[in-house]
Order: sequence, then C-alpha cells, then structure tokens
Amino acid sequence: MRGFKQFMTRGNLVELGVAVIIGTAFAAVVKAFTDILLDIVGKVGGQPDFSRVSVAGLSLGPFLSALFAFVLTGFVLYFFVVLPFNKLTAAREEKEPAVAASTEELLTEIRDLLRDRSLPPPQDGGPT
Repeated sequence: MRGFKQFMTRGNLVELGVAVIIGTAFAAVVKAFTDILLDIVGKVGGQPDFSRVSVAGLSLGPFLSALFAFVLTGFVLYFFVVLPFNKLTAAREEKEPAVAASTEELLTEIRDLLRDRSLPPPQDGGPT
C-alpha cells in the first residue's frame, strides 16, 4: 500500500494529470474555433460535408470529413498556437544575457595559463 501511495503522490503524475485536464479544455477551445472556420467555409463555398462521397461503392465520406477537420485543426494550432509561442520563446531567449563565467572558473583558467607559460620547453622534443 505504501508503494501505491508513493506512486500516486509523485510530482510527475500530478503534472501529467494537470496537463491532461488542461489539454482537454484546450481541445474544446480549438474545436469551437475550428467549427467557426468550418461555418465560414460553409457560407463561402457550400457546406463542407463529405458524408455522401463514395468511390466504387466504398463510403469515403466520413474519412474525408474527419481528414478535413484534422487538417483544419492542425492549421489552427500551428498558426494560432505554435508560431506565436515560438516567437515569444525566441524573443525571451534574445533578452537573456550570456551567463558570465564564475570567479572559480576564471581563476582556474588563469592558473592553467600561468602554469603553461612557466614550464620549460622539452630539450630533445620527446617526453622526459
């Protein structure tokens, strides 16, 4: 029982649960926006309903409707979520200054340079 309690209270599991809930809510927002775009497409070019399409007796309509909704959803996600997020991330990275070396790293580098300068060159060209 203790192992189950540890499993359930791990941080990753809680984060995953929160991500699933937020993802589900976000999916509803994306679906609503996609429905708006489908309505616009329907008003401009006729209702985008492929349910009656069939080829050689095979009903391809539901597949084509799902494919159209998938492509439109991907389009919405890419242009309204991914691109703005990438631009925001790039702008944030540009604003962050380069991290300066610590005092310890600088002193180690100076010590190594001084040691290399103070060593006499080998006389016979080989190891001694």
